[in-house]
Amino acid sequence: MQVFGLPGHVIRNGRAASRLLHAKTPDIEAARRRDAVARWRRAMANGLTSAQAALAVGEARANLYRWRKNPAPASRRPHKPRQPQWTRELAQAVEAVRLDNPMWGKRKIAGVLRREGLSCSDSTVGRILTRLVARGSVVPAPLMRRRPQGRLIRLTTKERYARRLPKGRKATAPGELVQVDTLFVNVRPDRPIKHFTAYDPVAKWTIGRVATRASAASAKALLDKLIAEAPFTIRGIQVDGGSEFMAEFEDACRERNLELRVLPPKRPDLNGCVERAQSTWRYEFYACHDLPHQIEKLQTFVDAFAHRFNTYRPHDALGGKTPAEYLSSISPKDPGLSHMC
Repeated sequence: MQVFGLPGHVIRNGRAASRLLHAKTPDIEAARRRDAVARWRRAMANGLTSAQAALAVGEARANLYRWRKNPAPASRRPHKPRQPQWTRELAQAVEAVRLDNPMWGKRKIAGVLRREGLSCSDSTVGRILTRLVARGSVVPAPLMRRRPQGRLIRLTTKERYARRLPKGRKATAPGELVQVDTLFVNVRPDRPIKHFTAYDPVAKWTIGRVATRASAASAKALLDKLIAEAPFTIRGIQVDGGSEFMAEFEDACRERNLELRVLPPKRPDLNGCVERAQSTWRYEFYACHDLPHQIEKLQTFVDAFAHRFNTYRPHDALGGKTPAEYLSSISPKDPGLSHMC
């Protein structure tokens, strides 16, 4: 037996091999349905009725009529997301017990709540804790690690300042939520550098900063540069889950009272604006110019290109205007632009 061209002995688990052989992915199932409809039509063209042709094909006639319009299998995803099966009082009680006992898990918390007269299962308390952690209401339990001598020590968990980006959240004014990301480029084969990009998705305004390492200190330096040079007030920052956007960078956002939002896992599309800007940096700057290798000299070229991008390069999304022209056309009464005009 072969599975995807592999001999049977390669796949040791017979059940796994059987599942692979009989797998019904949406594409495979849609192709099978199209083939059944084609054979059904050929049978009717040869003189059989629709019922006789369906019997010859081996499929129900109702299915064949439905597949003729849309062969794609229907999604099994529920039409309505699962609603929480607990009351607000129970969630508040779980949060209160967990805040008083940060090392407790779902079993201990559920046991205490049942002792106090609340009806709840361990699984329900676990789901409530998961939601509270995702919302930032409680922090995960501190981790434990073992020293070489065998003694356990506790790693204290510092509460994260950053919060998950809410679903559907988009910036509506300049400076409301500036997207920040890193780009790895080679100015020469043995000299990779890290390019930090800050990009406002509303005004299409950008700055860049280069560094030898993608560290939190370098990200903080970009934040300082952004606040100093932006022609509008910075009120929020949006980043991915990279380690360079933690530690010093997160503390700097906290000190400046900036909203810090982190993308959900596996959702780089939510950072699409800054990703597109980094494509411009890569192909219109790094690929078109003979650049110096020294970071200090390279930064002057980066600043010059950013100035050209913001004041000379037209942007289709702004109706052919430059970011500077767009910002000048906005009323000074708009939030965040009062110090610009």
